[in-house]
Amino acid sequence: MSKLISLLSLSFLFSFSSFSSAHDLMAAIQSEDRSPKNIVRDEYRNPAETLTFFQIKPDMRVVELSPGGGWYTEILANYLHEPGMLIAAHFDKDSEVGYFKRGRANFEKKIASSPMYSNVEIVDLSSNLAEENSVDAVITFRNLHNWLGPQMDSIFASSFKALKPGGVFGVVEHRANPGTSIDDMKKSGYVTEEHAITIAKKHGFVLVAKSEINANPKDTKDHPRGVWTLPPNLRLKDVDRNKYLSIGESDRMTLLFKKP
Repeated sequence: MSKLISLLSLSFLFSFSSFSSAHDLMAAIQSEDRSPKNIVRDEYRNPAETLTFFQIKPDMRVVELSPGGGWYTEILANYLHEPGMLIAAHFDKDSEVGYFKRGRANFEKKIASSPMYSNVEIVDLSSNLAEENSVDAVITFRNLHNWLGPQMDSIFASSFKALKPGGVFGVVEHRANPGTSIDDMKKSGYVTEEHAITIAKKHGFVLVAKSEINANPKDTKDHPRGVWTLPPNLRLKDVDRNKYLSIGESDRMTLLFKKP
């Protein structure tokens, strides 16, 4: 009987923990701390479903690779709490590239703007990210096309090294049609699932699951300015604007890997 009670207690605690995590995540997503311009994109970026698929819990140490302007950072900073934290691997602080310097400076300004970011640490993307075997998850959103070539190998290797055994590696990326060449991936901003999976496996990751959470079957992927033709960029401005707004944001792969 005591064994049964113990099992039931463990089951209850697990269920309560899962419910509590889901509640905390929704609270972070619905927080007034988020920028209104970011909130309107939830329809396409599906943060609740995506972070749940990536198995992100509030007490985890998480690395976000190339957080850009902080779209997901706003959510993760509110969601993760002690002993959890967010490590934001941004453009290198000493970069001489103007775009990188401005992006890093603007992100640092954002992080300094509110106590909600007190659990966020900023590191260089080219660094080791964190101590070896020290983080629970590494995640990245819509960045692989920027890293095609040796940089992707370097970043995937650093991610694998930083993760604890059993840690998760979550990837969302604009999805190219099968057979797309590397050159066309670079031009279009879309990457094939096959390429992403091949590079991940090359560095030791095991593919756990794929999801269609961020899929968009309306996206034909043959746009004049690549993925940037679609919202939110709308690179063509007023040319065929309604057409591209009706398509919505890009078709995206959502992949979950683990470090054995």
